[in-house]
This record gives sequence, structure tokens and C-alpha cells, in this order.
Amino acid sequence: MRKAKSFSHIGNHAINVLARLAAKNAVKEKLRADGVRMTLVPPRVIAGQAQRYLADHPELYREALERALRLGWIKRDPLAMEK
Repeated sequence: MRKAKSFSHIGNHAINVLARLAAKNAVKEKLRADGVRMTLVPPRVIAGQAQRYLADHPELYREALERALRLGWIKRDPLAMEK
């Protein structure tokens, strides 16, 4: 019988998802502040702006890592802490 594959890569995906979600929420908040009705904005426009926002704000990845640790989605690597 084959061994189940490791799920260690899920932590990386969780960080990426959380960072993209934060960027998307920031874009939506900015659009609302500008008086734009969200129902009139196509999702592809929001996704494109969020991608650019994330490229301009790499600190969102660090915040996503901290959030994933708090939520218990990933565990802190003791070897990485030594570096």
C-alpha cells in the first residue's frame, strides 16, 4: 500500500491565499472609499488590481504568515528560527 503524500505544501498555499485575500480586501475598501459601487465592478478588475497591490505591498506575505501561524494552519519550523 502506498504512503499518503505529505501535506506540508498546504502551509505555503495558505500564506498565498491569505495574502491575496488581504490585497483584494484592500482594493475593495479603496474602491468603496472612492464611491464606486462594488456590484458594477467586474471581478477580473478587482483581481487585477489586487495582484498589482500585492506586488507593491510584499509585507502582506509576512502578515499572512503570522496569521496562518495564529490560526494553527502551519507550525513554526524550529530550524528556521535558528537562522
